[in-house]
Amino acid sequence: MTTADFFNIFLLVSAIHGFALSLIMFFSRNGKDKSLFFLNLMILTISLNNFQSWALERNLFQHKFMLDYIQIPWHFLSAPFFYAFLIHYLDISDKSRRFLKYFLLIFSLLCIAQISFVVYYSGSRTNEELGYIYEKYTSIEEVVSFLGSISIFVYSFYILKNKEKLFTKILTYDNLKWIFNFFRLTLLVYVLWIFALVIKFYLNFTGFIYSYYPLRISTTIIIFILGYQGLKYIRILKERKHLREDINEETVQAQYSHSKEVQNDEGDPTKFESQFLVVDDYIKSNRKFLQPKYTLHNLSKDLEMGSSTLSAIINSSAKKSFVDYINEMRVKQAKKFLLDPKYEGYTIASVGLESGFNSKSAFYDVFKKHAGCTPLAYKKIKEKSEDD
Repeated sequence: MTTADFFNIFLLVSAIHGFALSLIMFFSRNGKDKSLFFLNLMILTISLNNFQSWALERNLFQHKFMLDYIQIPWHFLSAPFFYAFLIHYLDISDKSRRFLKYFLLIFSLLCIAQISFVVYYSGSRTNEELGYIYEKYTSIEEVVSFLGSISIFVYSFYILKNKEKLFTKILTYDNLKWIFNFFRLTLLVYVLWIFALVIKFYLNFTGFIYSYYPLRISTTIIIFILGYQGLKYIRILKERKHLREDINEETVQAQYSHSKEVQNDEGDPTKFESQFLVVDDYIKSNRKFLQPKYTLHNLSKDLEMGSSTLSAIINSSAKKSFVDYINEMRVKQAKKFLLDPKYEGYTIASVGLESGFNSKSAFYDVFKKHAGCTPLAYKKIKEKSEDD
């Protein structure tokens, strides 16, 4: 098997994989979500571009139709669809429709221009001459697509990096590290795209196909990574919002005069009991344990008390450290979610994150420490005991 044969198989398999992933995303629970919809369209355009490249390599299109053949510039749409996905995911989508209309209009004009170009030259040259002229034309078109794509990429990164005030709400559900990682990986794609274009022009639009192999492979891999991650995180986002709505409904809105109710009196151990009741009531009623980064220092500032005094109060009355004490509340909340039929089918990650843990792995470790088993095992045990 030659390198070209291997690459052609890769293009076909990646295209079929992309079409299958698009179907999975479309018929998933959140398939109608706008952010997932545009992410799906981006994957679909990349898949169509790969399928088109495979078909052209296999000479399936050339000189088979009235207009001979055209290379639809699917790559022109991938960046606009990613931008639409991003701003919908960040919930700042006020101007997305107008933006997309412009790019869809340009895309339509590019297709019309290609058809006009082919019609104009058709029959006036040999197939070899037409192929060369057409390749030269589509290369100029590709440069335009590259400039538009990288402009959108830079602007999207600018929004993500410098406009946090516009999407502070989403940051309470997602730290967006997976999207930042996508931007880092995509830089490699643009470098490879520049490399492919330079080689293409240098070789005068002939014999350049090998320069596109790394670009096609890296693009496909990165896009599919984004697709699977997007499917995962959009689901987690939706679930966390539903979980938090119920938490907010249960939250007690009472306010306390902390400086008066909790007084420093480290010399009287019996005083710790009444002080602990105030501390415990404050944490539970204000749901402080649901904040992943809530520390003894934060509690100290909230109650206007020294950290050492609070530590002594908790250790003396709860018989455990502050970390174990607050994690116990988180595990209790997680158990409630796990056993609630309303959240049947929700991911363990969603339950753990909305219970106050900062990661899925931390949730597993702490839950197993306090409950003696994993979250899934706990759920199965309880369901089995109820059936019996």
